Amino acid sequence: MKFGIIRERKNPPDRRVVFSPEKLKEFKQQFPDAEIVVESSDIRVFSDEAYKEAGFEVTNDVSDCDVLLGVKEVPVENLIPNKKYFYFSHTIKKQPYNRKLLKAMLEKNIEMYDHETIVKENGARLIGFGRYAGLVGAYNGFRAFGLREQLFELPKVETLPDLDAVKAELDKISLPNIKILLTGTGKVAKGAKEILDHLQIKQVSDALYLTADFSEPVYCVADVMEYAKRKDGKVGDKYAFYNDPTGYESNFMPYAKVTEFFIAGHFYGDGAPYLFTREDAKHSEFKIKYVADVSCDIDGPVACTIRPSTIADPIYGYNPETESEVDFRDEKAITVMAVDNLPCELPKDASEGFGDMFLEHVIPAFYNNDKDGILERAKMTTSEGKLAERYAYLQDYVDGKE
Repeated sequence: MKFGIIRERKNPPDRRVVFSPEKLKEFKQQFPDAEIVVESSDIRVFSDEAYKEAGFEVTNDVSDCDVLLGVKEVPVENLIPNKKYFYFSHTIKKQPYNRKLLKAMLEKNIEMYDHETIVKENGARLIGFGRYAGLVGAYNGFRAFGLREQLFELPKVETLPDLDAVKAELDKISLPNIKILLTGTGKVAKGAKEILDHLQIKQVSDALYLTADFSEPVYCVADVMEYAKRKDGKVGDKYAFYNDPTGYESNFMPYAKVTEFFIAGHFYGDGAPYLFTREDAKHSEFKIKYVADVSCDIDGPVACTIRPSTIADPIYGYNPETESEVDFRDEKAITVMAVDNLPCELPKDASEGFGDMFLEHVIPAFYNNDKDGILERAKMTTSEGKLAERYAYLQDYVDGKE
């Protein structure tokens, strides 16, 4: 079987890659029968020369490969028929902007394996950049805080070589005694927590966070059953909430009344209650002034996130009274960081971490007859130009009826 690491062609350019040269060497050592080539790229964080030095052929033609590995969407005109593709297609939620892409893959008899669909039997994702989104998002939040308060100036992550350099910059700052709330317990939240712990900010319990004053910066992690509650007053259940959140309402305001800096690292599902609404943000006791919205659901559960921001211009202000965008330094503003492609700022570390997961969970499935069902669950489209049964719900989307 021949694998090809493909060039990223989506704009704006993405410097990440599925496998670093070193991890690709591990792949070859573990599975010596695998043929592997790398498509030439002048934007990838690892140079063509680095792959050559690692012993791999770099080519402009990957049409003889069986399996093609990328990160972001492949432009329709660059899709090679009758191949197996792995990348983030952004189609499983029926995203309107990528309907043509899914349709084209079906027409070209491509077997599509979306990185988001690589899951355990219980549906938990095995592959992703979540940790790096959390790391960069939390750092960017502190950068915004420093700029608005004129306390310190952190450089942009994209100007730094790696995660070690990011943490070294954080070592230079000190924080006042603010209260920081982090929502979520998944990979994104754990990445953000890594930054909070690196800064040696003290973690406190919900009870203390909500009732006590501190003489040092502190943070609290709130999971879904802390910031959402059953409407009937009964004890909530996390897994029941995930299956059907309609019987729940927000319990976020007690946190909003004591929090200055909010890091949104939670997953938001359809039908779940908003954490806080535009009306909530107008409340006289609403205290949040800084939001690092890593989850970045637009005009949704975090009311001040009215648009995604960009790596080039990552910070904006939201005026709760006028419900409009203002300068992030405006005294009435909630300062918002809502970049929706955060891992792109840390391409080297993100690529290395992604390759670790891909080699552990995906590549073995090609050589062990897919004994754990990884490929079977992940396959969205078949080589016969049809949706796999698990993804048949996308048919109306493909047909343009949704």
